[in-house]
Amino acid sequence: MKPQHLKDLVIAVKGAGEMATGTAWRLFQSNFKHIFMMEISNPMAVRRKVSFCEAIHDGQIIVEGVKAKKVLLPDEIQEAWQNNDIPVLVDPEWKAIKALHPHVVIDAIIAKKNLGTNLYEAPLVIGLGPGFEAGCDVHMVIETNRGHNLGRVILKGCPEPDTGIPGNTSGYTYERVLRAPCKGIFHSDLDIGDRVQKEQIVGYVDTTPVKAQIDGILRGQIRHNTQVANKLKIGDIDPRGNVDYCALISEKARAVGGSVLEAILKKYNQ
Repeated sequence: MKPQHLKDLVIAVKGAGEMATGTAWRLFQSNFKHIFMMEISNPMAVRRKVSFCEAIHDGQIIVEGVKAKKVLLPDEIQEAWQNNDIPVLVDPEWKAIKALHPHVVIDAIIAKKNLGTNLYEAPLVIGLGPGFEAGCDVHMVIETNRGHNLGRVILKGCPEPDTGIPGNTSGYTYERVLRAPCKGIFHSDLDIGDRVQKEQIVGYVDTTPVKAQIDGILRGQIRHNTQVANKLKIGDIDPRGNVDYCALISEKARAVGGSVLEAILKKYNQ
């Protein structure tokens, strides 16, 4: 049922990583305050300073002035809303959707495939990126591939397939991404915001070193002592060298969030 006021829409977000956070933040700033996010029990993010899923580990996190808070049960979501927080709960099976009957469900897991989202979860179901087909398993899809179509709201059909190529920053793509050289436990003496140089060892997976391929700022890095798979993305170096960017939502996440806002207004502002 459509609420009397747009601001009363209940919005469920699957995932609380970087793209999900940019989306929830943009909606929150647009005065949609009844947002809740669902995560797995041990979420892993590279850009941890701008990922609400870190609340699962630390209890809460503030991203650009908006606080996300871990809640244990769906019953605690209302209290978080009253405190002007975005609640994040461990709910890998999305049981809170059945309990709260949201008006909007956003699959922002960015799994590059559909993990079970369907048209019947809410009056408006939105998928971010590859793996969804508008009109089939979701009502609308948001294009997440960089380029002229980034942020396009797709009403019929699929977005562009995953290219596997990291976004271009100052001419660097693959070089700026840190990947695990093998399977094992990642550990590092460096933190997000530290400056690194090409060929510098930024950490280890077990005893195998992880080296920077370019100079820059360590803009993102997974938590220390995390079990990783071979070739998993574990860090992100920003060649622009501005440490402030570490705590700022990316232009891509802002664009995607704005497009989700467009999709919601397309459905409900009639």
